[in-house]
Amino acid sequence: MSEANIYNKQYLMTAGPTPLPPGVSQVMAEPIAYHRAPAFVEVYGRALERLREVFQTSNQVLSFAASGTGAMESAVANLAVPGEPVAVAAAGKFGERWKELCDAFGAEVAYLDVPWGEKIEPAALEQLIGSMERPPRAVFATQSETSTGVVHDVRGLTAAAHAHDAVICIDAISGLGAIDLPQDEWGVDVVVSGSQKSLMCPPGLAFCSAGERAVALAAEGPGSHYYFDWQRTAKGQAEDPPSSAFTPAVTLWRALDVALGQILQEGLPEVFERHAILAGAARAGIAALGLERFGSEDDGANAVTAAALPDSIDGAKLPKLMRDTYGVTVAGGQGRLKGKIVRIAHCGYYGAFDIVVALSAFELALRDLGWDVEPGSGAGAAQRVFADAGRAPEPVG
Repeated sequence: MSEANIYNKQYLMTAGPTPLPPGVSQVMAEPIAYHRAPAFVEVYGRALERLREVFQTSNQVLSFAASGTGAMESAVANLAVPGEPVAVAAAGKFGERWKELCDAFGAEVAYLDVPWGEKIEPAALEQLIGSMERPPRAVFATQSETSTGVVHDVRGLTAAAHAHDAVICIDAISGLGAIDLPQDEWGVDVVVSGSQKSLMCPPGLAFCSAGERAVALAAEGPGSHYYFDWQRTAKGQAEDPPSSAFTPAVTLWRALDVALGQILQEGLPEVFERHAILAGAARAGIAALGLERFGSEDDGANAVTAAALPDSIDGAKLPKLMRDTYGVTVAGGQGRLKGKIVRIAHCGYYGAFDIVVALSAFELALRDLGWDVEPGSGAGAAQRVFADAGRAPEPVG
């Protein structure tokens, strides 16, 4: 008889896709809806309004059937013009994606390449913009850099762009719904996001909230877009009842409506506090394992926690060992960080014992690879954070 596998239950601890609340999964099992039928239009309209609350904006939140990168491409397609200058500030793989998109659309890119793991300093961005021969049509940057766990100073970056009268576009694909980003209060011109991370839905919906200045700038462009055309999408969504230029992902909209309802029922301040406690527990657990956290010290980096792996540990093997032996799926490093870090996510439908489970599997895998760690040390450190907070935070739903 083969040995029983006591670790066969699976846990997803990646920053996208993330786990789904049961109500979100269940609503997707309902019969498919016709996207022009009143029953679906009611769901669509309600979810669009709920998106505004989560984005903390009075803007229309434009939506496309795409991954989060589709939202990023919509911003570049509408704001960048071939041969015209833009500025990109990057400190990770997804910051680099802004540059790749701007290059693909033929823009003249001024590029601020910050070492991965460091924060983008607003002063450095302002210096870059000030050094450009021509002012940029738009500036592109990131809120939560999922590849490193670092969260950047969106408010400061926005002020730096506005000091040169430039429109700024922020990738909040992993951060929106986990980390506070009051778009209207901070004056952020464009915020893009996706459904599969902190918004607790499957992949497939992309969102773009564009303010008046950005919409006006897009209207001046030559129009090198069709599906991602902001004006076409905005026109349909502004109808009463709202419509869509193209067939929406109706099943995902049902899921989104439920997920947003749960986020708003919990309350945005409470959602942000839950993520802060979970992140604090993950950081404490990593320190208790004798590892250093990768990235800038920042108590506001609450979407993903990255642990720097020592040279003695096979960084490519560790995530596979956690998944295949212990049933916990985490993300390793990407690009220049491949094999050097492990990333534990806590953005979306995560609670206290998800962190305890992830750290427990991390401990066991480290021991298997020769790291001297006492079982329970990381999980115990996380539990102490929850005890000090007076609660083990759990999402609504």
